[in-house]
Amino acid sequence: MTALAEARSDPTAVMSSRRSDRLSFTLPRDLEAAEPAEARGLTRDAVRMLVAERSIGRLQHSTFVLLPSFLRAGDLLLVNTSSVIPAAVGASAADGTALVLHLSTRLNNDEWVVEPRRIAERATQRWGSASVPRSLTLAGGASADLVAPYLGSGRLWVARFTTPQPVLTWLTAHGRPIRYGYVEHPQPLAAYQNVYAAEPGSAEMPSAGRPFTTEIITRLVAKGVDVAPLVLHTGVASLEADEHPLPERFRVPATTAARVNVTRAAGGRVIAVGTTTVRAIESAADAGGRVHEYDGWTDLVITPERGVRVVDGLLTGWHEPEASHLLMLEAVAGRDLLESSYDASLRERYLWHEFGDMHLIVP
Repeated sequence: MTALAEARSDPTAVMSSRRSDRLSFTLPRDLEAAEPAEARGLTRDAVRMLVAERSIGRLQHSTFVLLPSFLRAGDLLLVNTSSVIPAAVGASAADGTALVLHLSTRLNNDEWVVEPRRIAERATQRWGSASVPRSLTLAGGASADLVAPYLGSGRLWVARFTTPQPVLTWLTAHGRPIRYGYVEHPQPLAAYQNVYAAEPGSAEMPSAGRPFTTEIITRLVAKGVDVAPLVLHTGVASLEADEHPLPERFRVPATTAARVNVTRAAGGRVIAVGTTTVRAIESAADAGGRVHEYDGWTDLVITPERGVRVVDGLLTGWHEPEASHLLMLEAVAGRDLLESSYDASLRERYLWHEFGDMHLIVP
């Protein structure tokens, strides 16, 4: 395993980076996508897509099905093949209080980072400042003990599970997808899986890949656009505005590292599908931008000051006001283009979140 300055094997490493001014705006509630495109009478690849061209500052309104027309032969598309696990489970405390536990990141076989949440009307909400129950009874003869706050957080905990089967196996019978309040009705796990998902491990969907279909991938390959996989298992996305992304486990295969390096040497463009993919590939790169095989943890936070060393473009969804991901987008797009894109997306009523519309940033 290559030792890189910003990709660490210790999941409890303390994150540090200077906070930049994040893009702030008001997101109308009716722009939060409440259901998948299929429930709105569309195919997955029929969602809208705003294309932002960095070199000339131009914005184009399009649809995802036309993605191949905005890429060119010799480009390399990087995709995160982590699949979503049913990471929300019902729990009860010793006093009978019912709650929901969100499993975020696996630390080892029976220890996970978790977030206990209160039951709200149609989803869940933050636990708040009250004391969190430490011993929880779960379905199927399982239990969990909240051992200690994770990285000093009062919201996230290290939990030790006792389950009759391995935790991932137990979850398939007793868990369900994490759902937030803007999603009106429970959705099946399949609604949260990308077509190329291959390795279970993500608490929430790497949703930039959701609009892909096998037909789109076939058209990209036929055009000469290469597609290469990596894996980053995403944790819970319900972070406070001033919180950085959590440490996450990732893997960049040797073949993918080689394809990135060959593409860059030949003058091709590296386009990342999703912020998770950017985080993974940038974590596997050295200071000169050469990518190495890596299997471990990353706590890298990409800001405009840090910049990007590998990625030339990014396909992503629309992120909430002041979200830490907006710093990464600014590193790729620049502040002016980012502001123009978000102004246009609000004006033209693009949809937000995992079931929403797309944003393509190209050089």
